[in-house]
Amino acid sequence: MAEEKPDNKSAEPQEPQQEIPKKGKNKLLIIIAVAIVVLCASGFVGYTMLIDGKGKAGEGYKKASEKAALLSLEPFVLNLEQGRYLKVSMQFEFSDAAYQPLVADKIPQLKDAIIILISSKSSESVSSPEGKFQLKDELILRANQAVGKDVFKNLYFTEFVMQ
Repeated sequence: MAEEKPDNKSAEPQEPQQEIPKKGKNKLLIIIAVAIVVLCASGFVGYTMLIDGKGKAGEGYKKASEKAALLSLEPFVLNLEQGRYLKVSMQFEFSDAAYQPLVADKIPQLKDAIIILISSKSSESVSSPEGKFQLKDELILRANQAVGKDVFKNLYFTEFVMQ
């Protein structure tokens, strides 16, 4: 009988140890289930945001990219004030694609405004990031003045090499 008591004592600690893993497994299953539900819900929301009501995914992206019309200009190689050279290529973004025919007639005036503005700059003024941002702003302003309307909303430098 004395032997039965130690067996009972050893059986009592084993029972809570067996229950603890079951509780841990239940928590793990609940966490996995919640994660699956959240992922499915976010996938559904993302998919529905990309559809354009016609059941075709990705149409919203295509429409946004069609709105961004760009005017590419050939590279300019210009003398700066201090005898240094700058090779710059740029693309102007239209505020509305309907302005493209209007700008096609004004390309010589646009190039003239760009050449006059950039060649009046020093290498120090355009070499810093702040100088490039200021140059962009001035170029957009001058380009819109050359065309006669607010046609351009942004300018992208695609090449900027100074020697």
